[in-house]
Order: sequence, then structure tokens, then C-alpha cells
Amino acid sequence: MISVQCIINASIAKVWELWTLPEHIVNWNYPSEEWHTIAAENDLKINGQFKYTMQAKDKSATFDFEGIYTEIKVLSLIEYMLSDNRKGTILFEEHNGNVKLTEIFEPNLQDSEDMQKQWCQTVIDNFKIYAEHIKNNN
Repeated sequence: MISVQCIINASIAKVWELWTLPEHIVNWNYPSEEWHTIAAENDLKINGQFKYTMQAKDKSATFDFEGIYTEIKVLSLIEYMLSDNRKGTILFEEHNGNVKLTEIFEPNLQDSEDMQKQWCQTVIDNFKIYAEHIKNNN
């Protein structure tokens, strides 16, 4: 299993909203400046589907990150199964007035675990920047 986390200076309700609504997902879900998410669909319920279409900005590569939700506890936990049957968990925890966001997932076999961990850590770091920017500008 791979685990990444960050501490976000925002309310748990705001973090949950920004993590789960497609109009926000497209603004933070990218692992480097060369990539972006061009579309996001999210049916946040047990057996609901999610699909984030990621694309290299130079259009040299596109892929879908997709799966179904297997467990949801609002403002606390999201568990999912990806289309290749790998499982993951996202935890939202109150932490000294902030939110500790932790994502744990099974790595794929094609890519190094270090690369996958860095990719995911960068995505949640981008989420932190986005969430704190939104919080401070609303």
C-alpha cells in the first residue's frame, strides 16, 4: 500500500466539498504542470462512479482515472475500487483546527511505487494549495 497525506488549513466541510465536486476537481487534480484534468464526473454514493479524464497539456497522452465508491462516511471517509480492481481509501480528519487528508491505495504493477507515491503526493499538495486559496478568497 502507498500512503500520502497533507494538512489543510480549512474546515472539514470545505475540504470535503472541494475534494468531491467536479467543478473543483478539475482545478487541482494534476500531478505536474504538464498535465491537467479536462473533465470530471463524480457520483458520490456507494456504487456510484467517478471518472477523471487527465491529459498532457501538449495532448500527447490522455487517460481516465475511474472506479466506483465502496464506502462513504460524509466528512470522514471515502473508499473506492478503481477500474483495474485496486482499492483505495481517503481519510478526512480534524487536526488542530485543520484537516489531515490521507490517501492510501494499492499501487499498480506497471509503474514504480516511488513514482506513484510522488504522483499522488503532488496531486494532494495541489489540492491543499487550491483549498487554502479558495478558503482565503471567499
